[in-house]
Amino acid sequence: MTTHRAPKPVAGPTQTVERAVTVGLILAVLAGLAWIAGMIYTLAAWPM
Repeated sequence: MTTHRAPKPVAGPTQTVERAVTVGLILAVLAGLAWIAGMIYTLAAWPM
């Protein structure tokens, strides 16, 4: 006896866009944290 199931949806274009936006935001946060760390390092090393 066969069962009739709806086909699983393939990752649609909206999911692809959401993934790209999420990756972009993560990269932006990492860049911001790296910039802050660089500024702290610069200020800490300035008097030396």
